[in-house]
Amino acid sequence: MKRVLSVIVTALLIMGCISGCSPSAAAAPASAAASTAAATASSKSGDAKKLKIVATIFPEYDWVKNVLGDKAENAELTLLLDKGVDLHSFQPTAADILKISSCDLFIYVGGESDKWVDGALKEAVNKNMVVINLMETLGDAVKEEELVEGIQGEEEHEHEGSSEAHEEEEKEYDEHVWLSLKNAATCVGKISEALQKLDAANADKYKTNAASYTDKLNSLDKDYAKAVEGEKQKTLLFGDRFPFRYMTEDYKLKYYAAFIGCSAETEASFETISFLAKKADELSLNSILTIEGSDKKIAETINSNTGRKNLKILTLDSLQSTTSENVKNGASYLSAMEKNLEILKEALK
Repeated sequence: MKRVLSVIVTALLIMGCISGCSPSAAAAPASAAASTAAATASSKSGDAKKLKIVATIFPEYDWVKNVLGDKAENAELTLLLDKGVDLHSFQPTAADILKISSCDLFIYVGGESDKWVDGALKEAVNKNMVVINLMETLGDAVKEEELVEGIQGEEEHEHEGSSEAHEEEEKEYDEHVWLSLKNAATCVGKISEALQKLDAANADKYKTNAASYTDKLNSLDKDYAKAVEGEKQKTLLFGDRFPFRYMTEDYKLKYYAAFIGCSAETEASFETISFLAKKADELSLNSILTIEGSDKKIAETINSNTGRKNLKILTLDSLQSTTSENVKNGASYLSAMEKNLEILKEALK
């Protein structure tokens, strides 16, 4: 009981010191009483022998589902960000912290937006928990945030300071690692290893499921490469945030965008709009891209400032807003990335 109370107190303290690369507010934390009730209900659910797995974002959740396959009944799998809240603005409730504390396998991205995880893991009740940090798993494949020409805020970053120490202090890494099919294959392998360790009786099944799913990821990766190779035009223009750096790196695409991937900005300056409109004209692009949930106002303004004023506005799914309702309706990582491929083909015409 002392340990549970400690976890609850820690959870509530974490609420006040969460930091990420976006200052947007999220839902208020649940009360300690509600969290305790949830924990008690869980302990009476009869699922004590099931593997308890918590995944912070949808891609992780779906990868686990595919590795589990027909052994899904052996696990209680939780998608933490299940209401469409962006990774960068997520604040865990006390109930979320308690669920993590007692799980067998916890999977998270590991970037700036996940700073809250350190405190949650320190008070874990299950000291044998297996933890997967995607960015640690990917190692050298993780990319630093970059400010390409035209991205709003570029000048400010360039003039903030020039010392090596300052640059090291300010170094940030792009969190959107799941938008590379190559990264996805690596992460699926890590998840499979963890499940084999936690449930040795079904290790062969998890290994086989992971191999089958990885084949699908690799096949789609080849489809992307083929589609890009067949087009002369290899530049994308985003009238929005740009979380697709890993995708563009994989297929050697260039890009221009209004904001970096985790920017909190919603209003583009005249200079940004003008620059992107001129680039669209200069490169004879046929479209302006946005991400899911965008109101498209920036893209529409860019379009109205081009010479042609008839560019298509297309949407790529960054898989940051997938909800539990979407999951019930059949949403999957592969289907989203397949749809993204069709949009990419259209944008490169």
